[in-house]
Amino acid sequence: MSWTDYYRRRDALAAVLEHARRNPAGDLPYDDVSDVFASPEKLVLALHYKWLLALTGRVGVAQAEAERDHDIDPVDAVSAAWRSTAAEHPTLRRLLDRHADTPALRAAVEGEQRMLALAAGLAEPADTTAQITRVGAAYLTLLRTTPELPARRRGPVEQLLRRLVPSA
Repeated sequence: MSWTDYYRRRDALAAVLEHARRNPAGDLPYDDVSDVFASPEKLVLALHYKWLLALTGRVGVAQAEAERDHDIDPVDAVSAAWRSTAAEHPTLRRLLDRHADTPALRAAVEGEQRMLALAAGLAEPADTTAQITRVGAAYLTLLRTTPELPARRRGPVEQLLRRLVPSA
């Protein structure tokens, strides 16, 4: 892909998202970008890729913070990363949710589910792909349907004990 192609794709995705933001109930404006994307499925896959770029960056940061600070629960950290990405990209998330049952997206969504399950520590790499996908699908369903809970605050005694005894 040349830089010209890259910029055409980037601008086409921005136009699709702007159209969807202005017309929330409207269809995916494939006709407007058919010269850039070979099919509506390719457009939806490109939108999902854009989502994954934003999501994996935040999940990576969340994982690093959870590894560095043992007071941070990896499930909570990954959940916060997913929710903040969805809040930052509401139009993109809405489009992907609307086209979630598209056959072309099935593999991409299952890959996202596996990434989330593994990042949150809910599954192990040694588990089968089907098991990891199932766990990730359940986790993603919980993320979408459960309201965000306020962060648990630890009292000063508990904080002191955690510093004195790393395994506490």
